[in-house]
Amino acid sequence: ARVDGQFQVGGAQETIEVTAEAPELKTDRADVATIFNERAVENLPIYNRNFTEFELLSPGTQKLVGWTHAKTENPQGSQQIFVNGQHFSGTAYELDGTDNQDPILGIIVINPNLDSVTETKITTQNYDAEFGKAIAGVVATQTKSGSNDFHGSAFGFRRSDWTEARNPFTQFQKDPATGRMIPVDLWGQFGGSIGGPIIKDKLFFFGDYQGTRRKTGRSLLKAVPTQHVRDTCLATTGFCDLGEYLNPSPTTGIPQNQAYDPATGAADGTGRTAFTGNLIPIGVLSPQAVAILAAFPAPNVAGAGITNNFVGAGSGSYDDNTFDVRIDDQTTQKLHTFGRFSRASFNLAGKGIFGVLGGEGFGQDGLNGNSKVINYSLASGFDYALSTSLLTDFRFGWFHYNVAANKNDQSSTPAANLGIPGLNLPDKTTGGLPGFFVDLTASGDNGLSFGEGLDQKFGRCNCPLTESEHQVQFVNNWTKIVGNHSYKFGADIRRAWNLRVPSDANRAGQLTFNQLGTSNAGAGGLGLATLLLGDITSFNRYVSTSVDAAERQKRFFFYGQDTWRVTPKLTFNYGLRWEIYFPETVNGKDKGGFADLTNGTIRVAGEGPFGTNGNIDNTYKAFAPRVGVAYQLTPKTVVRMGYGRSFDIGVFGSIFGHTVTQNLPVLVNQNLQSPTGDSHTAAFLLGPGTQPTTSTTQVGPTAFPFPCPSCAGTIPSNGLIPFEEGGSPKIRPLKMRLPTLDAWNLSIQHQLTGSLSTELAYVGNKGTHIFAGNGPGYNVNQATIVGFTSGVPFNNRRVFNMGGVPAFTHTAPNGSIVTCCAKTDLTWLGNDASNNYNALQAKLTKRFSKGLQVISHYTWSRANNYNDEYFPIDPGVEYGRDDFNREHVFVANVLYELPFGKGKDYLGGAGRAADLIVGGWQMNWTLNWSSGLPWTPSYSQCGADKDTGPCRPNLVGSFSPSAGSLDPVKHQVVFFTPSATLASPGATAGAFQRPQPGTFGAVARNKFTGPGFFGANLAVMKNFTVTERVKAQFRVDAFNVFNHPVYGFSSTAGNRCIDCAGTDAGLIKNIEDGTTMRQLQFGLRITF
Repeated sequence: ARVDGQFQVGGAQETIEVTAEAPELKTDRADVATIFNERAVENLPIYNRNFTEFELLSPGTQKLVGWTHAKTENPQGSQQIFVNGQHFSGTAYELDGTDNQDPILGIIVINPNLDSVTETKITTQNYDAEFGKAIAGVVATQTKSGSNDFHGSAFGFRRSDWTEARNPFTQFQKDPATGRMIPVDLWGQFGGSIGGPIIKDKLFFFGDYQGTRRKTGRSLLKAVPTQHVRDTCLATTGFCDLGEYLNPSPTTGIPQNQAYDPATGAADGTGRTAFTGNLIPIGVLSPQAVAILAAFPAPNVAGAGITNNFVGAGSGSYDDNTFDVRIDDQTTQKLHTFGRFSRASFNLAGKGIFGVLGGEGFGQDGLNGNSKVINYSLASGFDYALSTSLLTDFRFGWFHYNVAANKNDQSSTPAANLGIPGLNLPDKTTGGLPGFFVDLTASGDNGLSFGEGLDQKFGRCNCPLTESEHQVQFVNNWTKIVGNHSYKFGADIRRAWNLRVPSDANRAGQLTFNQLGTSNAGAGGLGLATLLLGDITSFNRYVSTSVDAAERQKRFFFYGQDTWRVTPKLTFNYGLRWEIYFPETVNGKDKGGFADLTNGTIRVAGEGPFGTNGNIDNTYKAFAPRVGVAYQLTPKTVVRMGYGRSFDIGVFGSIFGHTVTQNLPVLVNQNLQSPTGDSHTAAFLLGPGTQPTTSTTQVGPTAFPFPCPSCAGTIPSNGLIPFEEGGSPKIRPLKMRLPTLDAWNLSIQHQLTGSLSTELAYVGNKGTHIFAGNGPGYNVNQATIVGFTSGVPFNNRRVFNMGGVPAFTHTAPNGSIVTCCAKTDLTWLGNDASNNYNALQAKLTKRFSKGLQVISHYTWSRANNYNDEYFPIDPGVEYGRDDFNREHVFVANVLYELPFGKGKDYLGGAGRAADLIVGGWQMNWTLNWSSGLPWTPSYSQCGADKDTGPCRPNLVGSFSPSAGSLDPVKHQVVFFTPSATLASPGATAGAFQRPQPGTFGAVARNKFTGPGFFGANLAVMKNFTVTERVKAQFRVDAFNVFNHPVYGFSSTAGNRCIDCAGTDAGLIKNIEDGTTMRQLQFGLRITF
């Protein structure tokens, strides 16, 4: 029926609002979703104007704390966000109806410019059958299009250290290197957009550009060899004096850092002669180690002694240029076509604190290296109405995620220049510095670590890294309306390509100089002495035969669904989705290895009976039913319930990429250990001229014998390479095993007014075939604790060497008998764990009216999962609360235009001059109050009571830790007070008891909760009318407006030892990772 509306002429101060937004009551579906409109996207205070932060403003979302992707691979700033207890990689990002997620890292490819977004819908549960490849949520975003009028914007935002508040834990005195309280931090973002007609009523365009420039300063306090060491050890005669490092034990009086001569005694490290007074004759020092010592900067902190005696300061750069171009064509009244192209380029750089010796960097997140990332996205398609009841749409999508990260000295050969052989090889990927782990004291604090690599001590650079990922996608949907049924069906066909040449272990080598190397069978020892003598305790590096081995995968998705309006009050949604992920293939013979845990072999692609997919079996049973019911109880109340199953492909190679091209015969993580396997002796010597030890005379590392040590130089005719000790293969099941989620919800929504509604929902899910721990793989060859007290060696308690009997025995191609796995970790990507989540979610939504828009919600949840530390032995030991789930979360997102000035409720008749003062003011804020993160206590004598599995005491009393006030002198917060050491098994102090040897403490995993979280961001804006078409807005954003420190104590932060009195146990010594103190940001925006 047709209804003719009529507008009545209003008074001079009345405003008629027309909105195209969805009605407050949702009566046609049962999904759990939050929509952020253009007004919210443009005006809420979002740190760094990072689009992915909007996901955190939705119910059921939690930010991963304590770990992030390296900036070199994620410069777009994609947040790692868990949704309803599910891993961040399970979130599907869509841009204009096409895929926008890199499945290798689980991050967004194009992080949209805020000026390009017209709306984003974040669905966290029970999405329609047309959406898939997601177990966490779906973030669907639409870009803007042009119209018949020219519209656009120009903006600039600025933030600096001058408007940042100090961190009370670390910035309480001036930096000795810079004289500043706060390091240099300059952030600027600028750009604009424009859209309009090319041909009126037919052809339109839209484009936007955003540039970001950031200079981040860092000050680092590190240890370098003392000046006395430099003076004596760089001399040509006499003794190298390491006496400053002697540290008499307070109980025995025996020097803990006494160095012993590894050229004396037995080959197992016993019977060695001490260097009296830690005086080492100059003539026995390694020439290469002396060259390294000379390259170190001299100490510059007076009176600091052997630790924290060098301070350095510097800055790193970050440049970002992103643009979008979109064309829309209203070809006919029935046909609409469009195309959009996006490009985002990033350049990051930072240098190491030790100059030519590298070390932790001054770049973003400690970067020492450089990275260039260029991402692309293309979407095009059409919508066509064949009739009033039959519609179809088509989308073509393509994205390219492209990373090139390198060391600053990638093209040079510093190891060779220092005289160290076998590290900088002709292969260009082995250029640059190795990484050096050096124990400074017997406590093993790695205080002299330097060089380059992925570890934070080396500069957080997976260098060199080549990552080139493409995906093409074809989507076709059909909608047929028949009576009160709306049928929809379609297909989504994708093909993905991935090339990743990583350096997770530095390809120039990672060298460890352990204090045990200069100990007397474990007694004493000094890592610095081990280095100066040139005795490498252990060594590992990535070595590969190919830099072009790549993976391919086809993904076919089909679905059908029906929205059935049974009665005017009752709507029933049902659908079925079928997802097919074909086993990945590699791009040629010998370009991949598919490890088989059932018989301890690696299937070589294209060899023997094996195809380039390794003969992995597919599963065609990934059917995902979706059901939803919505019933309108009253005109203002609706009840909804839904159930749905969904699938995903995991992350980091659990289904696609990152795994088979990082196995033999392509790549190996070469590990060289001391002959005795206990770090008491040297694996090899640093270089020529180094004094031989009783355990080895080998100089430099041996080359890895591809395709395997026992292969006699060729791949066996049966296509199988046997597992060998030290190979560390990555292993998947022989049949595709997809992460699976079953989710359900029950909600009731009530409309309070025409623009205000409230909603109460129960949301639950169960994950199957998901990661143990944070994924995707874990060591399946762990050792059981059974047998520890009876003296069964650690390796003889491993799952695949139980009782000292190797699980795998093969006659190798060279005729030798090869066994495995007594000493080898086996990385299992089996998707063999489960998790569960249950929550009550309450939501209040006010659609924009009378100057106010609100989305606020409270979540009370419980998430449980399994950790991976002892999972293959006894999963029950590892079951507990999820590390990253805060059980209570309240979030408020508010947009408020103050009711003053022309056309408003107050002073509405103000003249232009008065209106410039009182009118146009706007206040927007986001607020998050949450409970703390879970954590598990540990105790000091774990190493004496066990050698595997988790470190937990018994809980025998009440324990209620609580964060006190910040100590203004010590700059720390007491969270709990530890007791003295629990000296013997069964000893009790307070609420805790030391377990018996060979047992795990009975306290549950993540039993306790850390300090809560409170954060509030405020944006204050003043809007000006320049002309009828041109508007200007000046804004100030205050992030953490109340300057409230978020205390960092969780499963990933803080010393959780309950009997380590006199240490930093129980102390909070910094704010939580990923948070800041108050920062002010200024911005100017012009629209027309």
